[in-house]
Amino acid sequence: MLTRRAFAALPLLMAASPVLAAPAVPRALKVYKTPTCGCCSGWVTHMRRAGFQPEVINQDDISGHWRRRGVPDELASCHLAEIGGYITIGHVPPADVAKLLKERPKAIGISVPGMPMGSPGMERADGQREAYDTLLLLRGGKTRVFVRHT
Repeated sequence: MLTRRAFAALPLLMAASPVLAAPAVPRALKVYKTPTCGCCSGWVTHMRRAGFQPEVINQDDISGHWRRRGVPDELASCHLAEIGGYITIGHVPPADVAKLLKERPKAIGISVPGMPMGSPGMERADGQREAYDTLLLLRGGKTRVFVRHT
């Protein structure tokens, strides 16, 4: 049983503890990808190393998954994941997925279109990278920059 003093201190304890202060962030994600795509497997490895728990579903055609959600073809990629009521499309960095789940914006999800060199799963042996944006996918096919990667 909490005393009056302990009850009064509860907000301070919760603020000091990230485990108590924040609701649990979903870690399980369902990944739809084509069976022969090596870069998709690389992205899944990044997600697993970041503490996410991917369940991979191989399909010959994943386009129906993003079309059902109103995502324009030009924002699509070789894989799509579902997590916490959102979708991620393409080589989205794990930190961007965590940010999406923490901030919970009104959106369909996030996308990194175009398979940019140096994004998770698209690394090169020589370390070469290109700048890219993670886009927030809004209803009606609109987007805005969610995170810039330079």
